[in-house]
Amino acid sequence: MKDLYLLAYQLIAGASDTFTGMLLLAAPIFTTRMMGLSVPHDATPFLSFIGAFVLAVGLSYLYGALLVRRTRVVQRLEAVWLLTAIIRSSVAIFVLAAVLNGTLATGWLFIAIFDGICVLIQARGLRRGWLSHATP
Repeated sequence: MKDLYLLAYQLIAGASDTFTGMLLLAAPIFTTRMMGLSVPHDATPFLSFIGAFVLAVGLSYLYGALLVRRTRVVQRLEAVWLLTAIIRSSVAIFVLAAVLNGTLATGWLFIAIFDGICVLIQARGLRRGWLSHATP
């Protein structure tokens, strides 16, 4: 049962970032509007660039989902969690600081909150050894 929750977490985090990253690459203005954010049109290349990183994080989670059902891969899954937590914490801190200093609109806080929640889940899981208990 624990591996089912772990798999669900990996798939939800992976799918959300993978699809967001692909959309930011292909249609950045449309994607940010869908997220309820407004950005200038001249920011399009930068949004697509960010999309490449978001896509990479999402694919990392999906790779982690593949690892959940395999044996003797706990270290790989722990590496995925550590690296994605580092990336997400950097994003959360940056976005929160940018909102607080007025550089980004408050609508961006959803990204900081989502990333912060993922970081807390993963940090707690790594500290408590959830991955070694949930994988076969």
